[in-house]
Amino acid sequence: MTDTRELVQHTEAINELLARYGVKFGLYKNGTFKEQLFPFDAIPRIISADDFSYLDHGLKQRVTALNCFISDIYGDKKIIRDQVVPEEFVFDSPGYLHQCEGQKPPRGIWSHISGIDLVQALDKSWFILEDNLRVPSGASYPMIARELCRRASPKTFQTNGVVDNRDYASLLRSAMDYVNTGGCTVVLTPGRYNSAYFEHSYLAEKTGAHLVSGSELTVEDGYLWFNGYDGQKEKVGTVYRRISDDYLDPLNFRADSLIGIPHLYDVFRQGHVALMNAPGNGVADDKGIYYFVPKMIRYYLGEEPILNNAPTYLPFYKDDMKYVLDHFDNLVLKDVAEAGGYGVVFGSKMTSQQKTDFIALLKKNPRRFIAQEVIDFLDLDIMDNGKPVARKADLRAYILMGEEPIVWKSGLTRFSRNPDSFIVNSSQGGGFKDTWVLSH
Repeated sequence: MTDTRELVQHTEAINELLARYGVKFGLYKNGTFKEQLFPFDAIPRIISADDFSYLDHGLKQRVTALNCFISDIYGDKKIIRDQVVPEEFVFDSPGYLHQCEGQKPPRGIWSHISGIDLVQALDKSWFILEDNLRVPSGASYPMIARELCRRASPKTFQTNGVVDNRDYASLLRSAMDYVNTGGCTVVLTPGRYNSAYFEHSYLAEKTGAHLVSGSELTVEDGYLWFNGYDGQKEKVGTVYRRISDDYLDPLNFRADSLIGIPHLYDVFRQGHVALMNAPGNGVADDKGIYYFVPKMIRYYLGEEPILNNAPTYLPFYKDDMKYVLDHFDNLVLKDVAEAGGYGVVFGSKMTSQQKTDFIALLKKNPRRFIAQEVIDFLDLDIMDNGKPVARKADLRAYILMGEEPIVWKSGLTRFSRNPDSFIVNSSQGGGFKDTWVLSH
C-alpha cells in the first residue's frame, strides 16, 4: 500500500519551483506567443510491476513493427504490394516524404524516441490512442518533477518501492551514441519561442549534448559542423532534432525555412550524420495509418498484438462509413492531420447543423478522418482546492530504440482539469502527474 500524503502536502511548493526553473510550454494564439505553466499534481499515477511488464512487452512489439513499416515504405513496399495497407493511406499521408525513398538511416533505426499515448479503461484494460514518432515531447516534465518530489519528500521514495526514473538521460544518450556516425551530439532547437524550449535545453544539459540553433550548424565537404562559441568547429555525428521535417533543410524541404540547415538532408542521405528521429516518420504516425498497426504487427513480426487499438473505423471503407453514419452520436471523430488535441470532435456534442456540415465533409474526403468508440477511461484523483477530485488522464510512454528497444520505467501522465473533458493535452489546458512504476 503506497502512502503519498506527505508528498501531496508539498504540491504548492513543487509548482513554485517548477515555475522558478521555467518549466513552461508556449502557445501561439491570435498571432501572439504566450508561455504558461504546466500545472503539476503531486498524487502520482501508480503502475504495478505486473502491469508495467505487460505494457513493456506490448510497447516494444508495437515500436518494432512501426520501424519495420517505415523502412518498408521507403524501401521495397511489400506491405502495399501484399495489399495489407492501401497505397492511398501511405502516399496521401501528409507525413510521407518522397525525399526519403531509398533512404537507410544509420543502424536502420527510424524512430529512436517513440511517444505512445495510452489510456486505461474502467475495467483496467489498456488501449493505444496514438503513436507519436516525429518529435515526441514531454519526457522532461516527469524527469524534473521526480527530482523535485524526491527533494521535497525523500521518505516517500524510501518507503514506497518506486523504480528510480532518473535514467532517462542515460538511455537517451545511449540511443544517441548508438547511431552516432562520428562526432559530437547536438540538440537542434528552433529557438526560445518554441513551445517545448524548456525541454530542449533540459535534455541537452542532462545528456551532455550541445544545445544549438540552425545558425550554429553548417555543412562543409559533405559533413555537418558545429561552430562553437570559442570559434572552434566540431564535426557532428548525431542531431537530436526538435524541429519538424518541413523546416529541417530549405534546399530539400520548405524553401522558406529560416531555422533549418542547407544541405543537412544531403549529409544524412550520405550516412554522415544521424538524425533523431529520422525524417519521414510521419508516414507511420498518421492517425489513418494507426488503424493498420495491428496488421503490421502480424505482417512483420508474425505475432498477435499485445496492446489493442481503441476500436477504430475508417470512413474510407464503405462498411466503416455506414457504421460511422449509423452510430455518429456515439463516436469521436479525428482529423488525421491534426495533433495536440486539435481536430477532435464528439458526435454527441454537435448541433444538428454541425452534424450535417461535418457528414458532408466526411463524405467528400473520407481519407481525412477516423472515427473511434469513446472509451470511458479511468479517472485519477487530482487535488483541487485542497480536495481530491476525479479527472480523466492518459499516459505517454517513451520507448527508446538503440541496440534494442527499451521502455522507460516512468512516463508522462496528463490529466484534464475540466471535469467534463476527455482531452488532456497541455495545449488544451491540462496538467501532469509523475508516473510511478512499482518495483514489486
